[in-house]
Amino acid sequence: MCRCTWASMNTIRRQLPATAVSCLLNQINQEHFKEENPEGSNQLKSMEGNTTVYQPFGFFIMGFQGLKDTNYYFMLLGILYFGTLLGNFFLMMVIWQSEALHTPKYMVVFSLSVIDVSHSTALVPKCIDQFLFNSQFVPYNLCLTQMFFIHSFYTIESYSLVILAFERLVSICFPLRSSTIITNTRMVGIIAFCWVLAFTLLATMVALITRLYFCKPIPVVVSYFCDHGPVFKMACSDNTVNWRVTSVFLVVVIFVPLAFILSSYVCIVIAISRINSAEGRWKAVRTCTAHLILVAMFFMPILVIYTIAWINVTIEVNTRILNTSLSMVLPALLNPIIYSLKTEEVMEQIKKLLRKHVIKLK
Repeated sequence: MCRCTWASMNTIRRQLPATAVSCLLNQINQEHFKEENPEGSNQLKSMEGNTTVYQPFGFFIMGFQGLKDTNYYFMLLGILYFGTLLGNFFLMMVIWQSEALHTPKYMVVFSLSVIDVSHSTALVPKCIDQFLFNSQFVPYNLCLTQMFFIHSFYTIESYSLVILAFERLVSICFPLRSSTIITNTRMVGIIAFCWVLAFTLLATMVALITRLYFCKPIPVVVSYFCDHGPVFKMACSDNTVNWRVTSVFLVVVIFVPLAFILSSYVCIVIAISRINSAEGRWKAVRTCTAHLILVAMFFMPILVIYTIAWINVTIEVNTRILNTSLSMVLPALLNPIIYSLKTEEVMEQIKKLLRKHVIKLK
């Protein structure tokens, strides 16, 4: 008989990944079933044939498969997370203290920093706990909570990039009317609407997970967190509705925002081409550089992975985990750096704040 424990899982998984996981989950599924349901109350119903389905106690997060020394990778994520906190809190402080940056554009940038901190906090600390401290079992409700917040903040970040594209479109194409078209009050309303829309969408997606049944009380999630796609695909019950909602999610969170951003930049390019002076054209281009870099970093990795997954083509697990984890962590780290170094207004305010504090110290 297999004798496996949660504490020894990381060592066993790296040595004999497939056998170890099978051994561990079979034993724990049996023990949970006996302890929690001595009379078989966890058995919900039988589907076609003799398959028994369950509402799970929780999920086992697999992580990387067959790779050695993956602990160092999650330590790297921890370092990147610490840099994310420093960079975004610094940018938020600069925007908060500089009245010159109390404009619609920097309200979105401030919101984006809040999202980056929240998104990273929902993801990285739990990953470190799971893979560095042998805590890969995640209770059912905690798994759904993590799923909700990670995907919600991802959705809000996508919409924030759309708002920034809209702000650039109005500022460059309608320079004389931009201050009346986009006011601070209207921008607050737009940002609030995006937050509510994202939370509503994700609440629906997570609620649909609760209607699914699984073949084991503790299913294995082939990902590095409670990812929506890997979780609902394991269901033994009908997950057609989940597939449809996921397709809608990909359209409204990735494809539609990206299409709007690209369309807005087509209009921006046309407007810039009509500017007579080369200096004016170059100044307009510079104001868009930071945003374009953020768009490329955010959309390209996820667009490739999720599009391939959508057409049901299998991606090697370690490749998918590496791609998605970096694409979620790196933009949050680089966003404040890019907006500090590539934006003249922010750099000017940073210099003013530094001079002000240096004078106070003297």
